Amino acid sequence: MCGIRALTLALSLVVCSLFAFSPAHAQIAIGISVDIEPPPLPVYDQPPIPTPGYLWVPGYWAWDDDTGYYWVPGTWVLPPEPELLWTPGYWGWSDGVYFFHDGYWGPQIGFYGGVAYGFGYTGFGYEGGYWRNGAFFYNQSVNNISNVSITNVYNKTVVVNNTTNVSYNGGAGGTTARPTAEQLAVEKERHIAPTAEQTRNVQAAAKDPTLLLNNNHGHPTVAATAHPAQFKGPGVIAARPGKPIAAVSPQGHRVVGPGNAATIPGNKATAPGSKVAPDIREHKGSAGGGAAPGAGNAATAPGNKVGPDLRGHKGTAGGGTTTTTQTKQVPTAVAHPPKPQISRPTPPPPPRRAATPSPPPRAVAAPPRPRPAGPPPRPAAPAAKPKCQPGQHC
Repeated sequence: MCGIRALTLALSLVVCSLFAFSPAHAQIAIGISVDIEPPPLPVYDQPPIPTPGYLWVPGYWAWDDDTGYYWVPGTWVLPPEPELLWTPGYWGWSDGVYFFHDGYWGPQIGFYGGVAYGFGYTGFGYEGGYWRNGAFFYNQSVNNISNVSITNVYNKTVVVNNTTNVSYNGGAGGTTARPTAEQLAVEKERHIAPTAEQTRNVQAAAKDPTLLLNNNHGHPTVAATAHPAQFKGPGVIAARPGKPIAAVSPQGHRVVGPGNAATIPGNKATAPGSKVAPDIREHKGSAGGGAAPGAGNAATAPGNKVGPDLRGHKGTAGGGTTTTTQTKQVPTAVAHPPKPQISRPTPPPPPRRAATPSPPPRAVAAPPRPRPAGPPPRPAAPAAKPKCQPGQHC
């Protein structure tokens, strides 16, 4: 009985260890994807560290299908174990769609899109501190640790050249950073998912109306906090004022089927023999986006070809477009586009034979002239008198 209990306990520990140290594939796997660029990062100060041992996790813009972009405040977090560093998540652009790559804990800092989150995160690596012999050494030039007594400190000036506060990698206006060979190797190392405190911080942010982009216009009143999910009281830092960011309607900007190659516009389905997947995004007022074919259009009728796009775009305030889509009906009998006809020169007609002259018309004989009438017929001679027979009186 004791042996069975010991075996059960050992198996439990193995399972727990697998969950505790299972890699967080967010850096490789794709999470949420939308077709509109994330807002710029707000400018804010770092709240003081609660106690020694905490590491800074920068804030970022997250997405909700019902409310759109919302701000997840930066906060101080205890790492899940010593010797681990936090690689922030980032938005990456590909084929006209922005994908969010979740952050993770690991022994080294990986690639996070070249986004300069500040406080040691310059876009490449981490200058906020380092681990040595199980203790974390803080860089006083980028960490607010003046309120507590920490002996493991140093001073190193960190220069950040990013002045645009761009929050995504690639695309128009995004960062141009690319992962190095070392950063690609980091992706294959052991990763640990965000802690329960970090998850609670994200969940609380999604429920706070003041953190919605459409309400704070890019400058949230809770840009950073000393404790995860605590958005009131001491330790709460508001963003500095700045140029308002236009509101974004959340409807129609989420790309269905995140991480599926068949749903990425321009890509083919990965299944052998599959056809090119249709574009299943909805575009409603997005920059450069047109209306998806609707029911009853020629593009959606079985057997029909997609007609030429006759869209007309009218600019609207806030950078959106009002799109009117017309589709050209194509007969269902046409399964493939007709082959181009090669124009061949028409041979000249054969020369006509000379017309044989018609024989002259024959002379028509004149009708015979009427002959003059002959003399009238003679009257018949009187009949001869019969001879008298004997005994008659003649």
